[in-house]
Amino acid sequence: MNILQRLNPFLAFQSIGLKASIFLLLLTHHLVANAQYHSSKINIGIIYPLSSNGRNAPLDSNDLSINLLAGVSAVERGLSFAGITNVVRYNAYGAQLAGFSNHILKKSKGALFAGFVNTYAEGDGIAFAGFSNIAYVNLKGAQFAGFTNVAKNVTGLQFAGFGNISGKVKGTQFSGFINKASAISDSQFAGFINIAKDINGSQFAGFINVAKKVRGTQIAGFVNIAEESDCPIGLLNFIKNGEKSIGVSIDENETAMLTFRSGGKTLYGILAAGYNFKNEAEVYAFEAGFGAHFFQSRSFRINTELTASTVESFKDGEYFRASFKLFPAIKLFKRLEIFAGPSLSFTSTNTLEGLALNANGKNISTWQNIWSDYIQSLALGYSVGLHVLF
Repeated sequence: MNILQRLNPFLAFQSIGLKASIFLLLLTHHLVANAQYHSSKINIGIIYPLSSNGRNAPLDSNDLSINLLAGVSAVERGLSFAGITNVVRYNAYGAQLAGFSNHILKKSKGALFAGFVNTYAEGDGIAFAGFSNIAYVNLKGAQFAGFTNVAKNVTGLQFAGFGNISGKVKGTQFSGFINKASAISDSQFAGFINIAKDINGSQFAGFINVAKKVRGTQIAGFVNIAEESDCPIGLLNFIKNGEKSIGVSIDENETAMLTFRSGGKTLYGILAAGYNFKNEAEVYAFEAGFGAHFFQSRSFRINTELTASTVESFKDGEYFRASFKLFPAIKLFKRLEIFAGPSLSFTSTNTLEGLALNANGKNISTWQNIWSDYIQSLALGYSVGLHVLF
């Protein structure tokens, strides 16, 4: 099933404009079969056949075409304007402007501007539509739509308020919600989700990226999914050829963490929950962050991590900690790794127990914001633990 077949429900939504265009084509079909093509410089009209080209309009090529409601022509070589719709049976060169829709049955080489939809077989230029642009074959240029852009193959850019759906894309996709392509030779940017088979570039999504093979970087607000992706940046990364682990650790503050790490061969995400054994009230710990593996060998590597954590009582008061950690790690067995190393942390708290935790490390500097009751500190600490790899 190809991409256009999957979009049948979407295409049906545009039936009003498309049916009007089909009606104009059927109305003129009996003239086309046995007629000769003409060249006309200017066409002025209301709606076919009420125009200066009359009943021969579907056979005429125009340098300028202006229709109050709808226009039909064989070829447009310059500007064409219609209050509702333009239908060009072959190629259009220049700019086509319509209040509702433009329909170019062959190639559009120039610019298309429509209040609702532009449809064309091939495009070599720019298309702007309030709702949707549909290129049935190839697009060389850019598509801009308030809702969605659809194309089989794209060489250029796509911009849509909701989604871009394409086959192969040699360029970049931008959308407010979703991008979908079979192959990308640049990048995808989406507010929520990117979906692609092969990526030779990067994926950027507010929530989730999905791909098969990624030769670049996946960056998501929450989840990355791929068969091959060495550099995913997300809190959860499900990479088939990557690495996942469950770890336990404890730091200088007596905060024990159960941590899930997931990622590719180099980058990984961190999610953790735990318990502080020193405090009486603020005991529930949570942590999230990103890490990277360096100097990897069969039995040794260095894990570097940037994390943000908190210790909570879920009542008044806050304790926030941002840390840079450096963990040399040794593999004891194929699935077991132990690690220990220093950390450099910035802490901000307004609780007595939070201040007591800060005293456990080696403070480099402590200061207070004169506009609040929060006390900040910069301190050295440590963590030790182990990972079970899978």
